[in-house]
Amino acid sequence: MEEMLNGTIHPACLQEPPLAIDVIRQMDVFDFSLYSMLTFMSCISLLLYLEQCVFIYKKLPTPKKTTLIWTSGAAPVIAVMSCFGMWIPRAVMITDMTSNCYFAVVVYKILVLMIEELGGTNSFLKRFTGETFLISTGPCCCCCRCLPRVPMSRRLLFWLKVGALQYAILKTVLSVVAVVLWTNGNFDLSDLEITGTAIWINPFIGVLTIISLWPVAIIFMNINRYLRGLNMVPKYAMYQLVLVLSQLQTSIINILALDGTIACSPPFSSQARGSMLSQQMMIMEMFIICLVNRFLYRRTYDALPSEEQDNDQNAKFDELKVLEEHDV
Repeated sequence: MEEMLNGTIHPACLQEPPLAIDVIRQMDVFDFSLYSMLTFMSCISLLLYLEQCVFIYKKLPTPKKTTLIWTSGAAPVIAVMSCFGMWIPRAVMITDMTSNCYFAVVVYKILVLMIEELGGTNSFLKRFTGETFLISTGPCCCCCRCLPRVPMSRRLLFWLKVGALQYAILKTVLSVVAVVLWTNGNFDLSDLEITGTAIWINPFIGVLTIISLWPVAIIFMNINRYLRGLNMVPKYAMYQLVLVLSQLQTSIINILALDGTIACSPPFSSQARGSMLSQQMMIMEMFIICLVNRFLYRRTYDALPSEEQDNDQNAKFDELKVLEEHDV
């Protein structure tokens, strides 16, 4: 029975991803036009990012400019790595590792950016020490509304930073281990047996991801009202969008490819074709995000008011509100 089934399957559907030269040789006019357009979009994304880095480096102070360069670089880095993975299918493991490791650092840098926008760690603690923070936020505890509010302190801020930083470190370490095992034939995403390495490494990385997103969400949900003048809400939204597209979307496509829902199309096996489609979609999506990020990051913002000015403004607002109620 197995011999009959194997006889109806194209041999390329059971092979490794094709070499780059094999992909080029089998291209028709449409494929070549599509690959050229996506490559052009990747190059434009990279050039726009480099020009944006020059602007940020010249116009903004240290260390804020370093953080902004990191956080705004997620989309172009993913786009360029996806372009390499599209042209060289056998390098997808390396390109995905590079993109994921970079984004793991961006998760931590987003938290650092919000703190730096408020003047740094000392100014942040001076403003919020003793103020209770809501911790029932996603992705860990969005449904646990009964959790008590926790007063902000230097120790709590330290653990929030550790929670975000651990992902940047452990994700990189585990990605390097996965690539080493992959070169030796011991890491295969299609191997779902309990003895396979992928079934152990990938869920652990998923847990680390959820743990790292929680501290960032806690900080954002409690201080975003102070950062609206700096467009922090759309910046955070773009970061969340990159997270969903680069992690969740890719995982769904890989699952569909492993399940056989994405059909084999020689010279691409089902899994290789799923990876190719994922890379192509990622390039277009990251190009659009690059354009939006250019509007958000390539500009200077007025400095945030101090805590005393905030208190004065709140007091005036309360007085006006009382007068309006009295007139009514």
